[in-house]
Amino acid sequence: MQKMIDTYIRKQFYHFFALLLVLVLAVGCEDVVDVEVPKASPRLSIDALIRLDTSQNTTTVRVIASLTNSFFGEITPASLSSISIINQDYIPSEPLDTQELPLFEVAPGVYEGSKGTNFFTKGELKLTIEHNNQKYLAITRFVPSVPLVSLVQGSDTLFTGEETEVEVTFLDENDRSDFYLVDLDFGDYLVTEDKFYNGQSFTFSYFYDNRVKKGRTIEISLLGVDEPFYNYMNQLIVQSGINQDPFQTPSAAVRGNILNVTNFDNTNSSNTIENSDNFVLGYFAICQTFTKTITIK
Repeated sequence: MQKMIDTYIRKQFYHFFALLLVLVLAVGCEDVVDVEVPKASPRLSIDALIRLDTSQNTTTVRVIASLTNSFFGEITPASLSSISIINQDYIPSEPLDTQELPLFEVAPGVYEGSKGTNFFTKGELKLTIEHNNQKYLAITRFVPSVPLVSLVQGSDTLFTGEETEVEVTFLDENDRSDFYLVDLDFGDYLVTEDKFYNGQSFTFSYFYDNRVKKGRTIEISLLGVDEPFYNYMNQLIVQSGINQDPFQTPSAAVRGNILNVTNFDNTNSSNTIENSDNFVLGYFAICQTFTKTITIK
């Protein structure tokens, strides 16, 4: 997900540069045009997508924190004062066990912590962050997924005739409404909901470009997501240009579920917080994940 957020940010920069180039050419070669590059305050970006393998007894959580810069600037690691995940519905299993999982920096901008997997599967989980005297909060719940049934290499192509087709199949649950995020490797994602295939087997084809050669192993994951995260990822995919019109200009920053609660008190409404411009890019989600691999022939 961090790659998608970074791609989205960089595409905003590229669109601005393209517009600037058109303006310069329109004025003429003999004129010098001075255009002030917009300056934006650094914004905190948090990749807190937790992929949960429920077959494992212990889960190691990794959260990536970075700072976006102004146009043409670098995206740099962010140093957080603190970050933790709290589950007040969790019942500790031993004296040293607690309802909180603190995360510690293991590399610049990378925070990790380990906990029993059942800590993440029930109840309301809160992500709390402190950075530059600002407090941030996100709330989520575990979302189940379903196993991938099969990955099969197909023989169809699209435009160039050099694409590689992979058919992805999974069996949807029939007793709930499901939303899915499909990680197709190489930073490519798709979202889908079971509105038209509830409780049925569903197969779709994805076409990889000529980067995928014979002998290359592709890893595909199916993540269960809730509807808000589904909508968020759908917007991010569209505005990043991934699997969508690459010439579409992002109209606004995609707001996730991590809110600035520094000045929040009982007199503030959640609507006021959500409408504030002082928000964080990124999302906090806990998704059951099933993964399969396929080697291209």
